Amino acid sequence: MKELDMGICSIDTLKASGYREGKYGVTILYHENSTAAAVYTSNQVYAAPISITRKHIADGNISAILINSGNANCYTKEEGIEKGLELAQLVADDLNIPLEDVAVCSTGVIGRQMPLDILKPVAIKSLEKLSNSRQNATDAAQAIMTTDTVKKECAVESTLKDGTKFKVAGICKGSGMIAPNMGTMLGFITTDVSFNKDTLQTALNKAVEKSFNMVVVDGDESTNDTVILMATNDVEAEYDENFQEALDYVCMSLAKQIAKDGEGAQKFMEVTCKGARSQNDAILVSKSIVSSSLVKTALKGADPNWGRIISAMGYSGVEFDPDNVSISISSKTDTAIIVDKGYVTTYDDEGILEKAENIMKQKDVFIKVNLHDGDYSATSYGCDLTCEYVHINADYTT
Repeated sequence: MKELDMGICSIDTLKASGYREGKYGVTILYHENSTAAAVYTSNQVYAAPISITRKHIADGNISAILINSGNANCYTKEEGIEKGLELAQLVADDLNIPLEDVAVCSTGVIGRQMPLDILKPVAIKSLEKLSNSRQNATDAAQAIMTTDTVKKECAVESTLKDGTKFKVAGICKGSGMIAPNMGTMLGFITTDVSFNKDTLQTALNKAVEKSFNMVVVDGDESTNDTVILMATNDVEAEYDENFQEALDYVCMSLAKQIAKDGEGAQKFMEVTCKGARSQNDAILVSKSIVSSSLVKTALKGADPNWGRIISAMGYSGVEFDPDNVSISISSKTDTAIIVDKGYVTTYDDEGILEKAENIMKQKDVFIKVNLHDGDYSATSYGCDLTCEYVHINADYTT
């Protein structure tokens, strides 16, 4: 597998654009007669664009995706549906495609009607820029940002088992209101292969489960989460595990980028649970640790507080023997085993505690727990919880 530097425009026949004025941006992705699959938030309060996109992607065919930032178009009732469709119609008319072939996604403030007087001119200017270039890929990734501080993109080229070369590329946005089962995040993955909608859906479900569904910034689940996988059908192919590996890689990269750019975040946290009785147990334990506000603040304060970790494991809902648990904290270059099968190593060795404290000061911290009770493992991704997070969200709409 080889990483590519053209971002979403690594897919040669895909056209992309992005344009923004102030906090309002519009990104457009276009390839006529593409096959598509999608996953959405599990929040029972969901935004108007999700209603529109679910309907338009139901047959597995789309030609364009319009994404706006600055307004979530959520809790806006029928008027929100009408405004979302009005933006979609603008794209359909310009590209001479059916309205039903346009997917719509939104991100921004919830509970306010879309200011079409602002967004329509922005969308028109974005449409005028549609092309395939490095700059267009950058513009597309940047126009969907809200509280994000950096653009998020990933692209790879790989080979199927029969030797067929293919590409997978994606962009996403997400920084806060990020919880398991996705969060305020939008993800757009493209590939040049030709798969039917059921194959795409199965592959996307698998990739999302181990990537976007394992990210926690603050534990709040959004109303707008959407991940769309769009296949341009340029490369005739038969699905195999090499495609899944490439799709997983892109989704995992984007998910980690979200965690590293968590609102106010200064540190990235990766939590792995090993030795669980089942896959679900491993997921629950790792998510419980990465979601813990006390673990997240300990990360901020560089405090290797194993008590907070074991406590978060204890309320995960998973049965295990606390006296058989091992816990280690690692950086990219060092590891400190602070609990070894129930024995707290720092009691007798202050050197281990000092090493753990130094590790917790690093930008990337890896926490590993082992239940010693099975063969299953899972990894979650998150960040520290800082004062800046409070400032960002206290002032979000004012």
